[in-house]
Amino acid sequence: MSDLQEYITKRKSNDAIFADGFDEGYEDFKIGVMLKQIREEAGMTQLEVAEKLGTKKSAISRIENHAQDIRLSTLEKYAAVFGKRLAISIQ
Repeated sequence: MSDLQEYITKRKSNDAIFADGFDEGYEDFKIGVMLKQIREEAGMTQLEVAEKLGTKKSAISRIENHAQDIRLSTLEKYAAVFGKRLAISIQ
């Protein structure tokens, strides 16, 4: 277990407020990171993605950096820009 993983596990067991919001916040963060990674791998800027989606660069930045409350339809459109499709898994 990495130092970070160990810290998170310990903090979650000692801090109920931290534990309560950590997993949800981490999932939001992870989605944004994946979207940014897809864009960067395609060699596109936020502005280029925004133009393809008919929105503003600031909206793409918000999606990538604060991924909470993104509509599924927005995720589908974002994925389609890169020739990908959205797949959802419940585990």
